[in-house]
Amino acid sequence: MPKSDIEIAREATMKPIAEVGGEKLGIPGDALLNYGPYKAKVSMDYINGLKEQPDGKLILVTAITPTPAGEGKTTTTVGLGDGLNRIGKKTAICLREPSLGPCFGMKGGAAGGGYAQVVPMEDINLHFTGDFHAIGIAHNLLSALIDNHIYWGTDPAIDSRRVAWKRVVDMNDRALRQITNSLGGVANGFAREDGFDIVVASEIMAIFCLANGLQDLTDRIGNIVVAQNRKREPIYARDVKGPGPMSVLLKDALAPNLVQTLENNPAFVHGGPFANIAHGCNSVLATKTALKVADYTVTEAGFGADLGAEKFFDIKCRKAGLKPDAAVIVATVRALKMHGGVKKDDLGSENVAAVQAGCANMIRHIKNVKKFGVPVTVSINRFITDSDAELATVKAAAEAEGVKAFIATHWADGSAGTEELARHVVELADSGLSEFAPLYPDEMPLFEKIETVAKEIYGAKEVAADAKVRQQLRDWEAQGYGHFPVCMAKTQYSFSTDPDLKGAPTGHTLSLREVRLSAGAEFIVALAGEIMTMPGLPRVPSANNIYLNEDGRVEGLF
Repeated sequence: MPKSDIEIAREATMKPIAEVGGEKLGIPGDALLNYGPYKAKVSMDYINGLKEQPDGKLILVTAITPTPAGEGKTTTTVGLGDGLNRIGKKTAICLREPSLGPCFGMKGGAAGGGYAQVVPMEDINLHFTGDFHAIGIAHNLLSALIDNHIYWGTDPAIDSRRVAWKRVVDMNDRALRQITNSLGGVANGFAREDGFDIVVASEIMAIFCLANGLQDLTDRIGNIVVAQNRKREPIYARDVKGPGPMSVLLKDALAPNLVQTLENNPAFVHGGPFANIAHGCNSVLATKTALKVADYTVTEAGFGADLGAEKFFDIKCRKAGLKPDAAVIVATVRALKMHGGVKKDDLGSENVAAVQAGCANMIRHIKNVKKFGVPVTVSINRFITDSDAELATVKAAAEAEGVKAFIATHWADGSAGTEELARHVVELADSGLSEFAPLYPDEMPLFEKIETVAKEIYGAKEVAADAKVRQQLRDWEAQGYGHFPVCMAKTQYSFSTDPDLKGAPTGHTLSLREVRLSAGAEFIVALAGEIMTMPGLPRVPSANNIYLNEDGRVEGLF
């Protein structure tokens, strides 16, 4: 019987993180701020001294539309990074930090799998270096400052009916989506409606991951629109004196975290906005640091390419001035079967026709990535139930689009299972073929940006939005926010807003429910369908199976 992910992780022989950083990336020991022997933060002073260093090559790992069958995007990111190191390429990996909400909710841990993991796995999946706690506390400090501002009647006066800033907690808790606060009498303030989002949907998380440094972070926090006055004029976070104390809380967290893979290769794990409700990428600081100290940087973007890759290209790369050199789309035979109409319980049986039908989803993602001018390849994350005929069908479908596909066995074989893929990725990244450009220009009107993503990436026929939403977008354009990119919030399970609509649907309508201004993060959030910024726990949450065994070790997290 094969070993479980957690068994493999526990058998890992980790090296001191100072040794990994020094030997693999040339980071001096005094630039690493250790959190125990196996994890560290890279000092901001050292990072600031790297600015004149040339950048290495940037490789994005994305995926087909996710299904309950699993795709293995993080596992492939780790496996490819190990594979590149295996063939002698100085490579760093950049990942997001897992949120406690999914860890205790539906997904369990998120640190790769099999022999393609980042470690220490339990630390990464739980409190790690405390970054998410710092972000949550900073966010809620601003919430407290807003209500205190209202309580004391401080200028500029806030209309308590028009507070746009919610509170956050890093746990799936549907009961907190909408609340009434300040009950209990005069001493507790003015009662008003409020609510909670999950930390990974916080604008502070988005700012944290897009900031280029501490001053940029502070400036962006100051630009957050938290409320309006009675004339409907904006009230900013700087008006309630938020940026200073919030930056103090975030100062240490802003430094990127360095850990290692099972093969002792360096991995930056930092920041973690969701991709279905936020922009789904690790921090700009971590990515830029990796590009300075490694020749190749492999990063991932959340969920399928319609969400993760689009936002990586249109938001992160646009805002940070990044120019990706290659992209990898992860696919599995099992997931493609589901897109071809097979139920999860029937995935063990060979079904070439279903794979063929499901490949329409992969092909759509290939075409979409090409629209950004980035050369792409496909990694087929192999399962033992995959037949040769099914694998050949996937390879043929990719090759019909002019894209090479490689069978990867990194879960079972580690870096040996991605060696062929790694060599081709180097070929693509070094080819100079990338002509990266965002999907739409800054000057395009906001509603047209939403339409462009919906039609070009999702295959939608139209975008439906009521007059109030359209007017809100026009108002923001008049206020000087029209150059912002759009951050689409929709289900990750389909190109459409219907999570049950698999494959590559076309001609559907994208129903725009709400738009939100993230003036500090510098994008407009467009909520479509029934997407929630505070998820709930499933009927049987992962938390039900997580416990400490007799030896005090965590069980059930992976």
